[in-house]
Amino acid sequence: MSEISHAEFEVLDALWQQYPATANQVIERLNQQKPWHDKTVKTLLNRLVKKEAISYEKQQRSYLYTPLLDKETYTQNQSANLIERLFSGRVSPLIAGFAKDNKLNKDDINELKAIIDTWEQTQDEDDNNG
Repeated sequence: MSEISHAEFEVLDALWQQYPATANQVIERLNQQKPWHDKTVKTLLNRLVKKEAISYEKQQRSYLYTPLLDKETYTQNQSANLIERLFSGRVSPLIAGFAKDNKLNKDDINELKAIIDTWEQTQDEDDNNG
């Protein structure tokens, strides 16, 4: 699949909120954040169809769009690509950068601790079973 631009991602994200959806429903969702031109959104929807990120089905006089990409899988892949490109695959420099700039709040830190605790428990179980 081809790379998805920032604008295409915004359209895809609006579609992930609820689908299938018509172009007008996607436009309406996008316009809740900032003004979008109808023609621009329709062009982006067509690009996403060509990139096989979404599909469509003609229903009466309109098209119903459905994502072909799972949001969680897509964001995980993009996160992994970003970390690989910018930090040689290491997460700690990314987190350290956020901590240094005070971009982590108490909830973020607690969530990271919980993730690490869960990971450690999984590792311990794997070590005991292996």
